[in-house]
Amino acid sequence: MTRVAGIDCGTNSIRLLVADVAVPDSASGAGSTVELIELDRRMTIVRLGQGVDRTGRLAPEALERTFAACRDYAAVIEELGAERLRFVATSASRDAENRDEFVRGVLDILGVEPEVITGDQEAEFSFTGATGELHGTEKYLVVDIGGGSTEFVVGNKHVEAARSVDIGCVRLTERHVRSDPPAAEEIAAIRADIRAALDLAEETVPIREAGTLVGLAGSVTTVAAIALGLQEYDSEKIHHSRVPYEKVAEIVDTLVASTHAERAAIPVMHPGRVDVIVSGALVLREIMERTGAREVVVSEHDILDGIALSVA
Repeated sequence: MTRVAGIDCGTNSIRLLVADVAVPDSASGAGSTVELIELDRRMTIVRLGQGVDRTGRLAPEALERTFAACRDYAAVIEELGAERLRFVATSASRDAENRDEFVRGVLDILGVEPEVITGDQEAEFSFTGATGELHGTEKYLVVDIGGGSTEFVVGNKHVEAARSVDIGCVRLTERHVRSDPPAAEEIAAIRADIRAALDLAEETVPIREAGTLVGLAGSVTTVAAIALGLQEYDSEKIHHSRVPYEKVAEIVDTLVASTHAERAAIPVMHPGRVDVIVSGALVLREIMERTGAREVVVSEHDILDGIALSVA
């Protein structure tokens, strides 16, 4: 049993998982699986990707929000006695000219250098984390709708094809939304970007061939929480819930027509997601329409779990 910590720093949020991981030895047989026992999982909205799509740089205030969260996480990691730590940074830090500032700050606080991974690596971690508890024989399409990008991964026990495209809830919102609620032409522009990105994804990933759609990250879990009628966020109820297309479409229509204040009043809405949930939910609906998926299986286990498993 090894106690590990994984940190996933994306465009919108930074998340920590501390867990005990039991890796079976070779004598355990081919059917043995890795066991991950969660000790602490937390998320902080830091909006690291604030303005990156426009300026190409990480904003000073975004860096400071992120470093403050890192200091909090360092205390948790020390308290729980994690033996190994892996810090993975995704879309926003890939795109930024001044990512060296980010790397130095994280190294000073946590003692490890963040790995600014490629979209393909991000997809692999997401797939591993999301499908570890699923035991179907059909192919899965795992979609991780992040702040700056969305990853598409097809496979069963292993990744067969993956692609990362630059459609995320923060990127699309910053690029197109100026009105409250969003104007019809703004929604049309978001949908056009999503459809163009889906065309790119389909060049290398057979997204229509999978039997099960698995959705990850905050936009998807928030839609699921709304669909379930939860009065407070409950990850256990959300994990592996199934939301039919008709319910997703209904929720998206409601969100698109809602003001910022109306979205903020939804009980399960995280304050840091209020302004970007419309774009994220639109990405989910467009994916379901493109693939013909009748439902989405929602997973609370994702890239963060894949990162933790990779350092055991």
